[in-house]
Amino acid sequence: MSAVPESPSRPAVTEREARQVAEAAREQDWRKPSFAKELFLGRFRLDLVHPHPLPSDEEAQRGEEFLAKLRDFCETKIDGARIEREARIPDEVITGLKELGALGMKIDTKYGGLGLTQVYYNKALALVGSANPALGALLSAHQSIGVPQPLKLFGTQEQRDTFLPRCARTDISAFLLTEPDVGSDPARLATTAVPDGDHYVLDGVKLWTTNGVVADLLVVMARVPRSEGHRGGITAFVVEAASEGVTVENRNAFMGLRGLENGVTRFHRVRVPAAHRIGEEGQGLKIALTTLNTGRLSLPAMCVGSGKWCLKIAREWSAAREQWGKPVALHEAVGSKIAFIAATTFALEAVLDLSSQMADEDRNDIRIEAALAKLYGSEMAWLMADELVQIRGGRGFETADSLRARGERAVPAEQILRDLRINRIFEGSTEIMHLLIAREAVDAHLSVAGDLIDPDKSLTEKARAGAGAGVFYAKWLPKLVAGPGQLPGSYSEFRHGIDLSPHLRYIERTSRKLARSTFYAMSRWQRRMETKQGFLGRIVDIGAELFAMSAACVRAEHLRSRGEHGREAYQLADAFCRQARIRVDELFGRLWANTDDLDRKVVRNTLAGGYAWLEQGIIDPSDDGPWIADASPGPSTGATVHRPIR
Repeated sequence: MSAVPESPSRPAVTEREARQVAEAAREQDWRKPSFAKELFLGRFRLDLVHPHPLPSDEEAQRGEEFLAKLRDFCETKIDGARIEREARIPDEVITGLKELGALGMKIDTKYGGLGLTQVYYNKALALVGSANPALGALLSAHQSIGVPQPLKLFGTQEQRDTFLPRCARTDISAFLLTEPDVGSDPARLATTAVPDGDHYVLDGVKLWTTNGVVADLLVVMARVPRSEGHRGGITAFVVEAASEGVTVENRNAFMGLRGLENGVTRFHRVRVPAAHRIGEEGQGLKIALTTLNTGRLSLPAMCVGSGKWCLKIAREWSAAREQWGKPVALHEAVGSKIAFIAATTFALEAVLDLSSQMADEDRNDIRIEAALAKLYGSEMAWLMADELVQIRGGRGFETADSLRARGERAVPAEQILRDLRINRIFEGSTEIMHLLIAREAVDAHLSVAGDLIDPDKSLTEKARAGAGAGVFYAKWLPKLVAGPGQLPGSYSEFRHGIDLSPHLRYIERTSRKLARSTFYAMSRWQRRMETKQGFLGRIVDIGAELFAMSAACVRAEHLRSRGEHGREAYQLADAFCRQARIRVDELFGRLWANTDDLDRKVVRNTLAGGYAWLEQGIIDPSDDGPWIADASPGPSTGATVHRPIR
């Protein structure tokens, strides 16, 4: 295997330094309440989410009108099978979406956008993503993390006036952070932006640039070196894709999302006006993370759309297919899968709508809720698609084109399985999301007791922290002993034929148990807590289930109060909560009874070659190229594959 030469521009950083960079980028303050944060602290604040928040009548009318136009476009102008077959979205489809205003769904009307709420933006993504997931990814990358959102949050008025009208109607944008050797560890970012008068000069290579192949505008994260008059650090820039020195070197191909316009982009001495810098120098990661707080909601939106489609196909197929004298749906082994898909789709939509409406209201800090929605949505959608393939049997493994060729309905079940797989990696892998959410969930503890376990703090600082921690825990710990979850009459407003109140009492009790478990772990492992990723992952997964249960119950009551399928919604919420409680109880058991320590030993021995003998008897079809491509700065050696849509 070829080794990757260490780029002279790539910073060499320790694990501690990398963590410090990430910590500096996160939002430090909690100026607004957070339902999920309180849940992890053992406080079930149902009042923050119930009654279910709602959009205004005017917002709903505007959203529904656009959805009707978008549905007509999807049904008449989008050929999902063609996109899958040709591995490319036809230019006329993208042009049609531009004319429809889909590029500006989230952009304010004063800049030529549609000004949709987060709720209706997500409904639109679910709709267009069901026609073809690559289209949903294109629109999401453009608006959720591309140029519009960072400028909305951090841009100057001049930048908004210049770029937002273009993004609303004509120009596609992309977000460029990842590099060939940099993913969730941005401290090692190698792309540089060197100040030169009233410009910056960009050099570097970016990988997996969704929309990068067709983009007109780019948000680029680059490292500004510290110098006189420049604080330096990772910084965000708006870059014209047509600038001299920008080369799209490759259009990447994937197992799913075959229409995705994702590439490798090289910058060689690209001059960017200082006026195109977003925010201040060194704010790039903070801008990226803040943008993702709501930007992450676009991904579970498409997961909800996928769940709805899985449910539709499972229902229709399982009613038509008979085995041993009755429809396969009536066989328990298949029926349980359908029940899981139905209940989980209901819960995912509940999580998405609740989080989105909370984002629109802006009364709550939803950074944890959005992260949980992304984590839970991506994991559960993948499971639902896998169950659909199993329900379909051999037909689930067969391609839609093959089914059509032999005279059967062309159901792309295997495609949705491939398309959904990336969601567990996109915008923060499941493993990274576990760590990100865990860090936010224990923030209250670190705020009062972090100095106690910080080796760099002095004895005086540790003593001061100890006194503060003593006061905090003296008030907090007694509240974890008892609560409304132990009173049989609690949450009686959720009793309507089917009784959901036991589930809400379970959430309240379990929230306190979760907080006690976290406190015990911190007391036991102290500064080693951050290395216990298996434990932290299970803590987060329990919180995700409790959040989903809360959302499902609140949504069921909301639908009942409006006379919209109330009994059916209660039944689905009840089924989901019963299924989720089984998963939660299992996760609690695995907090302390697991193979984490043994697994670490096996990993070390594996890396040392101790089990290399086990790999004998196979042929490795991989070639002998480098594991990570060389991304040294310099001019491109090939022609660009950039193809802007005009």
